[in-house]
Order: sequence, then C-alpha cells, then structure tokens
Amino acid sequence: MQILEISEPGQTPLPHGGEAEVAVGIDLGTTNSLVAIARNGHAEVLRDAEGHGMLPSVVAYGAEGPLAVGEAARGALLDRPEIVVSSVKRL
Repeated sequence: MQILEISEPGQTPLPHGGEAEVAVGIDLGTTNSLVAIARNGHAEVLRDAEGHGMLPSVVAYGAEGPLAVGEAARGALLDRPEIVVSSVKRL
C-alpha cells in the first residue's frame, strides 16, 4: 500500500482500488483553497471549526502571535499588511 500517490488530472493510473478506497483532493488556489476526500464513491469537502469548506488563500505570521490562515489571516490585511501573504502567483 502506498502512503501517497500524486497524479495529474486525467492521468490517474488504473485500476483504482485497494483495501481502503480513499482519495484526497487539494485545491491551493490564488484566491481560495479547499480540501476534499472521496470515500466509497462519495466526495466531501473538509470544513474548518467554523464550518467553512472554502478558505481564503491568505497566511498571516508574526513573531508575537500564532500563524493564522483563511479568514483570520485576511482580517490582518488592513491592520498589519506586512505580516500577511496573499494573492501569490508562481509565474
């Protein structure tokens, strides 16, 4: 059994299967991000403690406080923009 297998869309090796049919999909978008799992033919978006499935792709970090992501990090954009990373393009 493999711990992790990553494939590009449309290039997943066949046959699928194994002891536990679980797939994890991660969308790290420049605006929003989400994680979903598929088990036994049913997909489900994982949610945070507040029930949000889609999170803003924003990270805030500072020496005096804990790392924040999503809505909590986006809230720091106005007050402390120097500790926030958002809307990052790789090209």
